[in-house]
Amino acid sequence: MSKFHARLVGLSALIAVALGLSGCGINEIPRQDEQVKAAWSQVLNEYQRRNDLIPNLVNTVKGYAHQEQTVLTEVIQARAKATQTQINLPPDVLSNPQAFHQFEQSQTNLGNALGRLLVVSERYPELKSNENFLALQSQLEGTENRIAVARRDYIEAVRQYNTELRTIPGRWIAALFYPDATVKENFTAESGAMSVPKVDFGKGS
Repeated sequence: MSKFHARLVGLSALIAVALGLSGCGINEIPRQDEQVKAAWSQVLNEYQRRNDLIPNLVNTVKGYAHQEQTVLTEVIQARAKATQTQINLPPDVLSNPQAFHQFEQSQTNLGNALGRLLVVSERYPELKSNENFLALQSQLEGTENRIAVARRDYIEAVRQYNTELRTIPGRWIAALFYPDATVKENFTAESGAMSVPKVDFGKGS
């Protein structure tokens, strides 16, 4: 067999292997990786939406309940910490346990502080009937729902991606073609734990 013929046979075998791997899902890992990134971007967008609502909410509450300075300060500080954490997220946050869970904790703390603020607001009938406050509360509740959905979609995307990396043939394909692929971090708390408590903001006391 000539060298040319041997090379031709080798090339044909390589193409056959590549086509076989394609049929076995060689593109599944990068496809699912992109899904995880898209889901994560949506999580960040929804948390940013919540951050943007907070200054107006705090100012509105302050106008009627300025004596609740401790709770107001908690919200302001928690928002500052969450914003700073989000701004400083490293590029590898999804595979960086410390950075990922630091981000998660900062958002949880902010959600808890917001919950306390809304509960305190129940003490002020005039605030509860304020149209601006009611509108902000409604927007915040809607945002919390979107956060829950975004987290759920991210959790599912990561579950599929991590399963692909840990099972055969995905594990083999990753070792051969995507050696830098690593499992992604996931949220540790239930998405509902981030929701603002349901309180009655109807008019009147």
